[in-house]
Amino acid sequence: MKLSDIADNAGSRKKRMRVGRGIGSGKGKTSGRGGKGQTARSGVRIKGFEGGQMPLHRRLPKRGFNNIFRLDFAEINLDRLQEAVDAKLVDAKETVTVESLVKAGVIRRAKDGLRLLGRGELKAKLAIEVHGASKSAVAAVEKAGGTVKILAPAKKEEGEAA
Repeated sequence: MKLSDIADNAGSRKKRMRVGRGIGSGKGKTSGRGGKGQTARSGVRIKGFEGGQMPLHRRLPKRGFNNIFRLDFAEINLDRLQEAVDAKLVDAKETVTVESLVKAGVIRRAKDGLRLLGRGELKAKLAIEVHGASKSAVAAVEKAGGTVKILAPAKKEEGEAA
């Protein structure tokens, strides 16, 4: 096999349709956009317009609300924490915090804090600092001989997007 023998599979690359290049091309004159008017122009189009009938998005009732004070916590389960200890990503002798878990690559980002959840079991004795924890998670950590310290949730700055 030579370098000149290498080629794509037949049909794997399709040529782009060139519009507005005469009658014979099959996409000449209006370039597949039909007649005149708003939809023939570039950039403008009425989205959700139903020919003057009340559009669906206006016929449906408004529902619910968005709580701008809602905190979005990063979550970690006990089994995931135990895996991190077994893989030596987390040092069992030091306090486990959000920052240490992010640095170790156990969780991706801190968000508004960390919440400890109770799935799985914990064998390691850990001192954990979190912004929230379920009762079962606290019980499991204390059963393993560790401690859980609940921190106040990080307050959002004024004007920060929710």
